[in-house]
Amino acid sequence: MSAPILQVSDLRVTFDVPVRGGWPWTPPRKLQAVGGISFDLRPGEVLGVVGESGSGKSTLARAIIGTVPSSGRVVFDGQDLGNLVPGARRSRRRDIQMIFQDPLAALNPRMTVGDIIAEPLVTHHPKTPRAEVRRRVAEIMDRVGLLPNLMNRYPHEFSGGQCQRIGIARALILRPKLLICDEPVSALDVSVQAQVVNLLRELRRELGIAMIFIAHDLSVVRHISDRVMVMYLGRLMETATAKAIVETPRHPYTQFLIASVPIPDPELERARPRPVLEGDLPSPLAPPSGCVFRTRCPKARERCAQEPPPAYDVGPAHRATCHYWDEPTPMLEAAE
Repeated sequence: MSAPILQVSDLRVTFDVPVRGGWPWTPPRKLQAVGGISFDLRPGEVLGVVGESGSGKSTLARAIIGTVPSSGRVVFDGQDLGNLVPGARRSRRRDIQMIFQDPLAALNPRMTVGDIIAEPLVTHHPKTPRAEVRRRVAEIMDRVGLLPNLMNRYPHEFSGGQCQRIGIARALILRPKLLICDEPVSALDVSVQAQVVNLLRELRRELGIAMIFIAHDLSVVRHISDRVMVMYLGRLMETATAKAIVETPRHPYTQFLIASVPIPDPELERARPRPVLEGDLPSPLAPPSGCVFRTRCPKARERCAQEPPPAYDVGPAHRATCHYWDEPTPMLEAAE
């Protein structure tokens, strides 16, 4: 088995939030957006990250690439990114690229598509001849399903799905080793989502790129991922293979996410009971004591408020952060 290309250990991201209406000397409140996440990623592997809005998925991605301050260790290709000087860190960024959630907002409206895609290549390899730059741009546009003769057009002349393909081309022109996809299909129609996901699967298979695929839709994540991490309020709830997450989820939060995935058959979808996850996501400024999911969990007991659960080994390469992972979840049992 090959060595991990990315190793993340106890990654934490904390923001200082000013107290509204407080005195100038009032100390800010602490908001822990990511709390102690650890995982490995191997070359060519796709790791899915799921969770509802506010669970810390995007903050985790930005902490990995270094755009938000964090603690812990991020080791990429054998180098600790936190210990690199700015020049060395910039050179490593050639190998880590990112695709953003809003395809149109991520593109400069004053630049042509050809210049947008070429920008990373010109920035990191300024001595590349213009003819070679143009050749590489045309090559990668063709690869992501865009006609090369469109490179002189502007982003507003393209659809949302085409703009996302432009973003993918821009991320791939440097031939990175790691691609972080931050909810790349959430702003697209369902049919376009399938096209983009299939494109990413093909590129992963052909180029051998490792990917972190972030989304809130578990039905999308399971089609592209080898392994899946489930996050809630900045903490890791469960991690396993995509097959195990879908077929044998052990954490009650994961079970509710699975139960919320719609069935393609309209009649079956209308007829089946749909258990509802009660309550709202707690404020990250004042997370619950013990297990952060306990305020919405039907299994919650006194122990959950007093003792943060460790990550229990519940199966082969399968871990769940729940004291009572081996007990049935009442609401879900009733729905069945």
